[in-house]
This record gives sequence, structure tokens and C-alpha cells, in this order.
Amino acid sequence: MRENLLSGPEPDPARDAGHQDAPPRVGFFTDTSVCIGCKACEVACKEWNAVPEDGMALTGMSYDNTGGLGASTWRHVAFIEQPVPAGRTRLPLVEPDTRGGDGAAEDSGMRWLMSSDVCKHCTHAACLDVCPTGSLFRTEFGTVVVQEDICNGCGVCVPACPYGVIEQRPTDGRAFKCTLCYDRLGAGQEPACAKACPTESIQFGPLDELRERAALRVDQLHEAGVAEARLYGHEPDNGVGGDGAFFLLLDEPEVYGLPPDPVVTTRDLGTMWRHAGMAALSLAGGAALSFALPALTRPKGRR
Repeated sequence: MRENLLSGPEPDPARDAGHQDAPPRVGFFTDTSVCIGCKACEVACKEWNAVPEDGMALTGMSYDNTGGLGASTWRHVAFIEQPVPAGRTRLPLVEPDTRGGDGAAEDSGMRWLMSSDVCKHCTHAACLDVCPTGSLFRTEFGTVVVQEDICNGCGVCVPACPYGVIEQRPTDGRAFKCTLCYDRLGAGQEPACAKACPTESIQFGPLDELRERAALRVDQLHEAGVAEARLYGHEPDNGVGGDGAFFLLLDEPEVYGLPPDPVVTTRDLGTMWRHAGMAALSLAGGAALSFALPALTRPKGRR
């Protein structure tokens, strides 16, 4: 058994964290090609987890009123408007035809890309690795959860996250993020956001099954002419060891506000500590030598 790995392959993070009888790892697969931007997931998340409201003002750029993930936004639906790629099959939920007064179809030439973002529940979770109080822990389901009653508000986890997910609430300084509805999982229920999604854009289940389902969906879209469909965060050997929540995207990750090649920020800690140790030994050796040399070079008979 391998424990406390900071990077590299880790096929069973729950057991490596000490859960010997852990069930299969679970997570989210979000198929953005069928997201309609209804925000049912945002509402369900807030209602079930008693997450406070975080502003009702529109950003001015879209129908988005939350702006991004944060301490009081554990699910965030992104709205991206862009021209339809030329020579490509349309997706009815993403690129609908509009109808004129005579009932004829009118092509606006634009499309909406919508995606419900969430904490990625990384295999190598830097937020968990740097937490000094043990507030963040790995559950038996392979997810990462913050215990708000143990968090001391130090904020070390915030810059550690390569996705910018975790955040402190300004009211008390404690950190919050998606728990993947840990309480519901323990009762054999699916997370509230997946339960509320009307188009099954958010799919919940064993991670291995979701990866197989996602690969089939990408093949289906490619056959339909949607060449730019691709998966994001599904590879177990990526920079964070694979995400527990991954996505089917219709454009580059940066379009959705996602980093193109995220890497766990604690990956090089081992090497850094080794270098620091060697530097400390070198300094100690130099200091000892500086005291020893005068004694060795002093002429005999002199004190």
C-alpha cells in the first residue's frame, strides 16, 4: 500500500488514505453538450447544503449571476456565447434555430456553451496535503471534504488548489467547497445537483463506469460531426492524478475558464525539502569549518 503520495499514479486514493473497506470511487461526469443552463444544480446545491446566497446581480456579460466557484457557490453554471464553427452538425440544446414571423428557420450564427462547474475532487488534492489542522480529509468514496468545524481559517488551501475552487468566506474566514454531498452518499443517495439536473448533463456514479460512458459519448459526437468534442480531467495520469469530476467540452478548456494543463501544486514538495535539507547541511558544514580552521592554522605554542 502507498500512502501520502503527492503525485504519480494512485489507483485507489481512498484505501491509500486508510479506508480499507472503501467502496468503488465515485464522481461526476458533466456532459456540457446537453446542459441548458437552467441552474437547477446551483439551486439544489444551495438548498441541500444550506449554502448562503452570494449575490443576485447579473455580471453584464451573460445570464450568469454567480461569476465563478467560491465559498458560497459550490456549483457554477458558465454561459459562453460564441460563433458556431463552420461546417459542423448543430447540437439542438447548444445551437438552436430561431424562428422568424413566417415560421422559417433563421440562423443567428451564434451558440451558447453552458457548463456546470464544480470542485474536481482531485486524486492528488493539494488543498488536503497542505491543510495543517486536518480539516480537509479523503472520504471512503475517494472525494475530498472540508470539515468546517475544524477549519481555522488559515487559508493555506486556497492558493494550493490548481483550479481556484476553494475559497474563504469573508464573514468568518473559514474555507468551503463542494462536498459531493457526502451526507447523501452515506445514505445511498446521489448528490443533489445530479438529482436535480433535468437533462442528465450531470451524471453521478462509479468513476470507472463514468469514464467508459464519457468515451462512448465523445465517439458519438465525433460521428455526428462535432469534431471539437473532447474530455477534460478524465486521464488518471494527468497533472493531478485524474479528477473525480471531469467534463465533456465543446471547445478549449480556457473558453470555459478551466486551466489547460493543471498540475498539483504540491508535486515538487519532496524535491524542494530535499534541496532545502542539503542547503541546510551545507550551511552547517560551512559554519563548523569556519570555527575549525582558525584552530587548525594557529601556530604551535600560541593560544
